[in-house]
Amino acid sequence: MRSIRFLFAALLAGALGLPAAAFETSASAAYVLDTTTGTVLLDKNADMPLPPASMSKLMTLYVAFEAVRAGQLSLDERLPVSEHAMSYGGSTMFLDTTDRVRVEDLLRGIVVLSGNDACAVIAEALSPDGTEAGFSRFMTERGQRMGLTNSVFKNASGWPAEGHVMSMHDLAILSQRIIEDFPEFYDMFAEREYRFDGRAPSNIYNRNPLLALDIGVDGLKTGHTQEAGYGLTASAKQGDRRVVFAYTGLDSASARAREGEAIINWAFRQFTQRSVVKAGEEVARVPVWMGAARTIGLTPAKDLDTLLPALGGTTVEVEVVYSGPVHAPVTQGDPLAELVLKPEGLPETRVPLFAAESVAQGGFLQRLGVVSGQLAQRLWSNIEGTL
Repeated sequence: MRSIRFLFAALLAGALGLPAAAFETSASAAYVLDTTTGTVLLDKNADMPLPPASMSKLMTLYVAFEAVRAGQLSLDERLPVSEHAMSYGGSTMFLDTTDRVRVEDLLRGIVVLSGNDACAVIAEALSPDGTEAGFSRFMTERGQRMGLTNSVFKNASGWPAEGHVMSMHDLAILSQRIIEDFPEFYDMFAEREYRFDGRAPSNIYNRNPLLALDIGVDGLKTGHTQEAGYGLTASAKQGDRRVVFAYTGLDSASARAREGEAIINWAFRQFTQRSVVKAGEEVARVPVWMGAARTIGLTPAKDLDTLLPALGGTTVEVEVVYSGPVHAPVTQGDPLAELVLKPEGLPETRVPLFAAESVAQGGFLQRLGVVSGQLAQRLWSNIEGTL
């Protein structure tokens, strides 16, 4: 594996700034991701499987959104309520077995009202065997395919159950997937109240404490049980940047609210987004073996930005990592290398680099020249070794 290292000079304007101060969270586990640049801003026990409480309802919603898009469910379809679904306590829509509830109402009942009963109704409708347990096994398998490697579901609502766990990293991955995969449903998460059928006046408000602060928060889900403590999975967008985060283990609803606001203020105020290279712009050139050209350019497929401390400019160490030399022939767009960004005080980010142009295999004389040069170099090395 070979590499080319350099400092990205375009970011050197102005006085050198100090690294942004690390965020000291009182949560037992937390994960903060700037999704615009792919930068992890905070990782505290982020891959530890923990009881997620109602934050695991996000997985039930993801599977339900997939089912609606695939035509397995329609938003106007009415689903029956079983005795099992009606038996749930905690936060509910107060459904009973005489109800047949529209899918769209159930989805809003989960998103806004955190309805445990609504989760069970959706689960039984989509379960391979008609049970919530069967749906939970399906969710676990679906989550594994999505990269949720530290998540196991025992029910659809996050109701306390042995072995029902998620990591904060998994919750952030899931949140990002909901935002990107289902924009047509994501607006639901910003709704501050939902009055279903007038029957639940005590449960009409969204529990997300950050929605009313006008700091860019537009989702996603709170969670609380005695075992898990108070947690929140949320996302905020300010300007062109979006941050997704998840944390758990706070000791009160007020502490949860303060922690979320502090994370947002820190993530947006302490870091600024800077352009590194544009899509199609050549980053470096690397040698080509037996090619019609001696070198080939490397370029990213999309614009690449990074985060830097907001107080002044600073340098970013950049490394191009590749297996070289590159063997001809090469087709434009072939993946050849990785661009590794190492901003001061932040984790590194890796981005694939692709061939900027095609390079055909060299002709006979070109290849003969390369081989002859290699043989001459080895012969000279052997002669030097005997002197």
